[in-house]
Amino acid sequence: MKRTLLKSKIHMAHVTEANLTYYGSISIDKKLCDAANLVPFERVEIYNCNNGARFATYVILGDDGEICLNGAAARHVQKNDVVIIASYAEFEEEELQTHNPDLVFVNQSNYIQEIRKYIDSSINKADALAEPTV
Repeated sequence: MKRTLLKSKIHMAHVTEANLTYYGSISIDKKLCDAANLVPFERVEIYNCNNGARFATYVILGDDGEICLNGAAARHVQKNDVVIIASYAEFEEEELQTHNPDLVFVNQSNYIQEIRKYIDSSINKADALAEPTV
C-alpha cells in the first residue's frame, strides 16, 4: 500500500506579488525550488498563515526571492502574506522508515536561512509507532 507523505516544504515564505492576470501557478525562486526539491509543474499545497486559506497549484520557476501567486490562486493571498509551500509524494511501505522530508526555512526576503530534515535524531521512530498502553 502506498501512502502520501510530506516530501518537502518552504516554511514561512513571504508573498512578493499576487498576479491575477497570469494563467495560474506559483512562481518560486529557483534556488528555493532546488533546495526544496521542487520541479516546474509539480503540484504544491499553499497554506496562507495570514488568512487560513489552503489551496493547490503548480510550480513555475521565478526570480531571486520571488513568491508570486498567479491567476485564481492570487485571490487567496495579498502581498506580504506569509505562506507555507508543501509538496507531497507517494511512498511504498518499505520507504516509510527512512523517509525524511526536506525543510527550507527562509527570511522575510525569501532567502534561505536553514535547510534541514524533519525528523530530529532525538525522536525514536519505534516509540512513535508503538501501541499506546492503557
